[in-house]
Amino acid sequence: MSTLVECVPNFSEGRDKAKVDAIVEAMKVNGVYLLDREMDADHNRCVITLVGEREPIQEAAIRGVGKAAELIDLTKHQGAHPRMGAADVVPFIPIDGVTIEDCVAMAQHVGEEIWKRYQVPVYLYEAAATSPERTNLESIRRGQFEGIRDEIATNPARRPDFGEPRVHPTAGATVVGARKFLIAYNVFLNTTDVDIAKKVAKTVRFSSGGFRFVKGAGFLVRGMAQVSMNLTDFEQTPVHRVFEFVKREAARYGVAPVSSEIVGLIPKKALEQAAEWFLQVENFDSSLILENRLAAVMGGKMVVGGLRAGVESFVEQLAAPTATPGGGSAAAAAGAMAASLAHMVAAMSRGKKAYLQYEKELSAAIARLSTLREELKAAVDADAESYNAVMKAYKQAKEASNGDTIIDAALKGATSVPLGVAELAREVGKIAERLGPITNPNMKSDLTTASALARAAIEGALANVEINLASIKDEAFVGVVRNKVSAPSS
Repeated sequence: MSTLVECVPNFSEGRDKAKVDAIVEAMKVNGVYLLDREMDADHNRCVITLVGEREPIQEAAIRGVGKAAELIDLTKHQGAHPRMGAADVVPFIPIDGVTIEDCVAMAQHVGEEIWKRYQVPVYLYEAAATSPERTNLESIRRGQFEGIRDEIATNPARRPDFGEPRVHPTAGATVVGARKFLIAYNVFLNTTDVDIAKKVAKTVRFSSGGFRFVKGAGFLVRGMAQVSMNLTDFEQTPVHRVFEFVKREAARYGVAPVSSEIVGLIPKKALEQAAEWFLQVENFDSSLILENRLAAVMGGKMVVGGLRAGVESFVEQLAAPTATPGGGSAAAAAGAMAASLAHMVAAMSRGKKAYLQYEKELSAAIARLSTLREELKAAVDADAESYNAVMKAYKQAKEASNGDTIIDAALKGATSVPLGVAELAREVGKIAERLGPITNPNMKSDLTTASALARAAIEGALANVEINLASIKDEAFVGVVRNKVSAPSS
């Protein structure tokens, strides 16, 4: 199965194009593609967006850090953006065929290699953090390059995860980690008073009591006060909500947004959310967008001939005398349908006068159900692929000395997929239950169907888990999974 990982390294150079060109050139590795590059002279920082297969993108990131260490001297660096390294932060983001846990392992490998090759100490952050105090980048970067340089040898809390307790004399230290997709979003205000931007940022960011998934600071950029933000989970805290909040807070000081900017890339779904919010389109769904519908049709996800034709295609595949798709895929499909029905009910109640008091709860349910639906849809194919991987493992094991290990690894993968389906479907069922009292009672039958489908998905998925566990020799793994299965749902 192919893997796709995004890497968005931030380098402390935003003024010298030749240096940035050299860093980008150093990261040219087969299987890795440059999606975007952004330079900002005021921040004196550049953001490079790469995507590629799991193995080559690690090497690309390592080489980029090495070239930055060669070209950037932090003792001479000045800019609005906080920094602690020539290569300041290197996050890995799972896109397709990899998990956040896979990205953690990648971050650990990359961190170790950076120290070995370039003598740049490395700290791990976000999902890869080795302690709760290092989850947030701001905590690690406190004091910036100069502060860390002064404390790294004497303060045990500042000791790096990889390398000796000393910064590289000119390249500082680098932070490497694994995280979900982040949107770097900045709002410019029609004032030069940076204190206003700082006050607005303090109000909007989570650490000061603002939105849960927002980090923010105020800077003077291009002669305007800028509220600079990172949105770490745009599905929970969408871009449009943040913009409206910044606009409202700015008005308290007699100023207003002039424009906003996105540094790097933004998921299409985030813009779709903003379109739905600002246009107030009733019963909006991403499939209403022409390009999305075309992509679905051309990609074979929709069948010309209407809804029945699409359903018949999957049903006929299930009926075919082949092992895949099978019960695991059917369970995932049932879970996806459950999420879709619950999503429909919530969407048709949100915005209606009778349910305005539940706007927040309905919006949260819609956002979460959208994610659950996509994950369950992906599991339809993932289950079939995991079965195929097991069959391949049995063939390989015949000619390998570690045959049992190969088979066990494949069976664990085939167990993890339906286990994940059961967990996702359980959450769908809980949301459907909570929607009952806060949605249109005339849609009760839809929620009843959603709940029934969710239960079927759970039962079918756990049956697949059980049949795989019976063949796995790793008793510790079996015990962990059985404990998860038997644990009471909260």
